[in-house]
Amino acid sequence: MDKARALANFIIVARVGSFSQAAIEAGVTPQAMSKAVKQLEESLGVRLFYRSTRSLSLTEEGKQLYEHAEPGMRILDEAFNYIQQSKQGIEGLIRISAPTSIGIRVLVPLLKQFQQAHPSIRFDLHLDDHFTDMVESKIDVGFRAGTTPDRNVIVRRIGGIKQIICASPDYLEAHGTPKSLSELSHHRCTGFRHPNTGRVVPWELLVNNDLVYQDVPAIATFNNVEAEVEAVCKGIGIGQLSSYMITQEVADGTLVRLLPELTSERLSVYMFYNNRKQMAPRTRCFIDFVMDMVRGGPEPQGMFGRNL
Repeated sequence: MDKARALANFIIVARVGSFSQAAIEAGVTPQAMSKAVKQLEESLGVRLFYRSTRSLSLTEEGKQLYEHAEPGMRILDEAFNYIQQSKQGIEGLIRISAPTSIGIRVLVPLLKQFQQAHPSIRFDLHLDDHFTDMVESKIDVGFRAGTTPDRNVIVRRIGGIKQIICASPDYLEAHGTPKSLSELSHHRCTGFRHPNTGRVVPWELLVNNDLVYQDVPAIATFNNVEAEVEAVCKGIGIGQLSSYMITQEVADGTLVRLLPELTSERLSVYMFYNNRKQMAPRTRCFIDFVMDMVRGGPEPQGMFGRNL
């Protein structure tokens, strides 16, 4: 008996819960799959499955064998995949999770540049403003804006976020330019309503080197940052917007930066992922590419707004 093959077949059956489905996945007949598992049971001297005409379930010994053998088999599969991909080049699917704003403003330029170097790579970009469970959603790499993700993952800071007060030239022509925080309170401003709490987020200001949280007179509130950026560009009001969202708009004069002395930079953009030891080469290559960009490579247009 080929113990390695029999063990691999057992793991497939235990995972899918069906001899017929496991046989399809392994490319053998159901009879051959059942025979391989039976031989493994005879070799071990224990019963691994409870079988009936309607159901299939693991015995206690079967559960223990699966829990001990499955991680090792997965590592072995990854080792073979690594060698194969090393010979064939970087290819396959990378699943990424990120908030909508980071996906549009930061990741799309990154994905384009990475695919130019590795055209066989495919991306599945899952945009959601809630924190995505990497295991449940089968995510390879995640991105978040804010404070450090408090999860059991490896976290890398990839850029700071400045909170920029800005307005369109049309707004400033119609309503004037505030010269101080006290003057700002008399202007029409936009606000961001947090999608999780439903509360309007106060502006975060740096006053005499101290962080101050200030409620502003919001003429319009939004629970989508892209919509708020568009509203400020259209002259609806003065907004406080994240630097990575408005790099191009400030550069081309669509938005004018106001009160720069009040700018805070407490938050950051983070990349996070699981243990690199069990990571596909394509995912490791993408992570290294992102970090190379952070360390001084040719930064994509509008990535973090470092020039603001």
